[in-house]
Amino acid sequence: MNRRFAGVISTLAVLLPVALSSPLSNGQAKKPPAQPQKNRASQTGIPSRPEDLKYSTLNYTPPKRDSYRRVLVNGTAAYMVEDHDFPLISVSITVRTGEYLEPKGKEGLAALTGGQIRAGGTSAKTAEQFDEAADFLAAQIAANIGPTQGNASLNCLSKDIDKGLSLFFEMLKSPGFQQDRLALAKSQILQAMERRNDRTDAIETREWDRLMRGDNFFSTKDSTKASIESITRDDIIAFHKKYFQPGGFILAVSGDFKTDDMIAKLNAAMQGWEPSHEPVASVPKPDHTPVPGIYAVHKADVNQGRVSIGHLGVTRDNPDTFAISVMNAILGGGGFTSRILSRVRSDEGLAYSAGSSFTPGVFYPGVFRASFQSKSPTCVQAAAIVLEEIDSIRTTPVSKEELETAVNQAIEVFTRQFATAGQIAGAFALDEYTNRPPDYWIKYRDRVKAVTAGDVLRVAKQYLQPDKLVILVVGNIDDITRGNPDKPQYALTKLVKDGQVHRIPLPDPLTMAYPK
Repeated sequence: MNRRFAGVISTLAVLLPVALSSPLSNGQAKKPPAQPQKNRASQTGIPSRPEDLKYSTLNYTPPKRDSYRRVLVNGTAAYMVEDHDFPLISVSITVRTGEYLEPKGKEGLAALTGGQIRAGGTSAKTAEQFDEAADFLAAQIAANIGPTQGNASLNCLSKDIDKGLSLFFEMLKSPGFQQDRLALAKSQILQAMERRNDRTDAIETREWDRLMRGDNFFSTKDSTKASIESITRDDIIAFHKKYFQPGGFILAVSGDFKTDDMIAKLNAAMQGWEPSHEPVASVPKPDHTPVPGIYAVHKADVNQGRVSIGHLGVTRDNPDTFAISVMNAILGGGGFTSRILSRVRSDEGLAYSAGSSFTPGVFYPGVFRASFQSKSPTCVQAAAIVLEEIDSIRTTPVSKEELETAVNQAIEVFTRQFATAGQIAGAFALDEYTNRPPDYWIKYRDRVKAVTAGDVLRVAKQYLQPDKLVILVVGNIDDITRGNPDKPQYALTKLVKDGQVHRIPLPDPLTMAYPK
């Protein structure tokens, strides 16, 4: 720094505090006379205490599905939601397909097909050329197939929508399934298979699903080395051709466009692509009845255990779903205000996260599940607390404050369902795919408000069933069984009446064969 400027800065550093103080000879600022706290609050309009804050009533009318639904010339439904804040357009397609449609012995075919629709190029472009074209537009293009539906999406600048749609529908209509990309994907899947037993969260998810659904349901039939290696390019072409066609599409389009213009563009993009009228098989229902008890998976190299406790639940059309949702929010689904998290984490310090879910199923009954992760010596104590809370909410009415908190939370976060144009279009497209009643969101808040403490107690007694609870423990079972020597009253065998712990061995990760 120049010495001249350094000297000036040094002088200012000394003089500024004096200049900013009062001109009184003693250099001290004259303080204004103190005002009573109440007077200052009244002058600023700010309450003196947080509990005195007042909020205006939130008035919100949810969007109506029919306002956004259009039908293209080929009969495909499309939900169009304009949003001109940003020069972007998103196109999402829900496809009537899923892993449940895989032929026996071809487990993994659906997911592999979904990934290769995007990764394998098209009949006119190599995979590398397609990637380059998408990158040039800065467009995000994706496709996948999950358990009960497929999805494809495009996101690009509104000025590039014509080129983006051309590229997107070229991919959907005539994917190339390039052989080297397919071979790479299969190799990556096999490498991932070898790590199936590495993570306790993956083990817990897999074994919980098996306990709830049995071994012969589509969601528990894992792909194997043999099934992946048996999948050919012809298998993928046939699966794509059967299910990726306009007759199985529902579109959700949002962003910077005019609806009539976008409809014309979509009609042009799918011109000549005839929809199939062959019905797609319905999602099957499991016929397995879970067997109550304690199940344990031993993983010697971890110092924490994962615990899941629950049983089968209800379907979405059950008239008690709103009361069940409020009940579960109080029990364990409401975050820091819920009983399970308050006791397991806040009161006892046994877990960082703990809670419950009671999500109704769409195609078949869902599952009630309470879960947490804790240090091995404290797993059983935390599990015992969860069981106590399940029993408590079944036998004692919830407080007025608990009910108000759960109901108000559900109502106040309701608007987040429709916070963006993309969420509106996506929600309505999924609702049509799953046959949700058109007035569901219109009546949602009134149905939540109607839930009483008596309703919560009634559904807790009816739908929480202690005699049907399945308890899954994944971790170092030897350490978990030893428990905390300072609290010997908590023992794994005491969690159930018969005191039996059923061991589940780890399967071979490539064959998924379980040792007997």
